[in-house]
Amino acid sequence: MSALFSPIKLRGLELANRIMVSPMCQYSADNGAANDWHFTHINMLALSGAAMFCIEATHVEPIGRITPGCLGLWDDATESALKPILVSVRKHSKTAVAMQLAHAGRKGSSYRPWEGGQQIPLAQGGWQTVAPSAISHKEGEAPPAALDAAGLTRIRDAFVDAARRAHRLGIDALELHGAHGYLLHQFLSPLSNHRTDQYGGSIENRMRYPLEVFEAVRAAFPADKPVGVRVSATDWVGGGWDLEQTIAFAQELKRRGADWIDMSSGGVSPLQKIALGPGYQVPFAQAVKHATGLPTITVGLITEARQAEEIVASGKADMVALARGMLYDPRWGWHAGAELGGQVSAPPQYWRSQPSTQKELFGKTTFGAR
Repeated sequence: MSALFSPIKLRGLELANRIMVSPMCQYSADNGAANDWHFTHINMLALSGAAMFCIEATHVEPIGRITPGCLGLWDDATESALKPILVSVRKHSKTAVAMQLAHAGRKGSSYRPWEGGQQIPLAQGGWQTVAPSAISHKEGEAPPAALDAAGLTRIRDAFVDAARRAHRLGIDALELHGAHGYLLHQFLSPLSNHRTDQYGGSIENRMRYPLEVFEAVRAAFPADKPVGVRVSATDWVGGGWDLEQTIAFAQELKRRGADWIDMSSGGVSPLQKIALGPGYQVPFAQAVKHATGLPTITVGLITEARQAEEIVASGKADMVALARGMLYDPRWGWHAGAELGGQVSAPPQYWRSQPSTQKELFGKTTFGAR
């Protein structure tokens, strides 16, 4: 039996296989609200064959967005905009739907990637960003404002409010975005956190705020629904956040009830030097899994079915998450199932597409005509 197509249970959530559609920013929302693009995008990838689809980084307050087009979940309007999309997904797909909750911190107020992706000046519609310390992401940029106690409380409470809204929407699982140089990662990394209070300095202090946010979200989300965290395993910069600190953070998350660690890397500094290659982040997931026993999800240049199978079968990670590979091949899970002898769920309208050599790719199906 294929390891990639074996079931896994995360708290009360049972998944039929080990494939997740990774959260992918679409930069296409209207004042944080999902629209027809999201309807098309989410419904399409909910039929990929992956057992879980994770909605893109969903920001918990307007100034926490990366770009003006980023998705949000901070009020009734942004919550309502997602309702019809999820109703449609549930009608046609059996995939579990997760959501990644995020705050961009100092990497907010950016143009969309296809507009250059650089910081938007205040005079051109940008906004004042916030961060652990008043340190710019890159030289020449306007610095963020250092968060005070009231700001820390506001953002933590915004994560909690978004988690409650996600539950009302019927979201099956949450992932906190603690990677890629966004706010929670900014607290973790000594490159971006120069605070001298209880939230800066030692690793224990730098972990404190992300752990407080996790605890608050975990308490607000139903006990039978899982909550995971995406982490950058290393900053790829000397003197920055690294794998040893990631393991310490994962151990603390495990003590607080985390259900998985989603392993990525980089994003906090433009000085990063990333050693790219197929599955280049898999060793990070393997190290965290070995040290903590937590379920791990690995991402990054995973494109082939047998590559994903080997990762899971060898115990290097418990699940794989695909992003660009899914955009390029929205039926990646179907094709992987056909290659590895696995089964996937497909709507009956598509059963006739099953290859003649794969009689049970979609399970026991019948199709007749007269």
